[in-house]
Amino acid sequence: IGQVYNNMGDYSKALEFYEKSHQIFEKALPPNHSNLAISYSNFAACYEKMGDYATALKALRSAFQIQQQAFQEGNPAFASTYSWLGRVYRSVKDYSKALDNFEKCLAIRQKALPENHPYLALTYSDIGDVHRFMNDYEKAL
Repeated sequence: IGQVYNNMGDYSKALEFYEKSHQIFEKALPPNHSNLAISYSNFAACYEKMGDYATALKALRSAFQIQQQAFQEGNPAFASTYSWLGRVYRSVKDYSKALDNFEKCLAIRQKALPENHPYLALTYSDIGDVHRFMNDYEKAL
């Protein structure tokens, strides 16, 4: 239900249902379960779209900490978290952190996905976008 509200652009309603889901996960799952990381990522997506970047970063850091407990570094599960971190850092104009996270995302996706996968294209686009914001047009290209 939270995802439906998110898709409709009603982020406060989405957060309400994400929170209900998260509370159930916290009671039913161990603290390092990957579903809790996904739950934090859902929060972050809403907060990012609402322009509350500090809260989005806090949620993403929680997701990342759980992933560090649940997976080995380089696991494909990290790619989306790095991508979201990059998006939020780009939004707050912290371009060096945005690039760092997008490049980590790219490294994982290059190992996990075929070379013609659309997520690779998206990640290259994100990296180029940050270089464009930094007025480094050669690297952006």
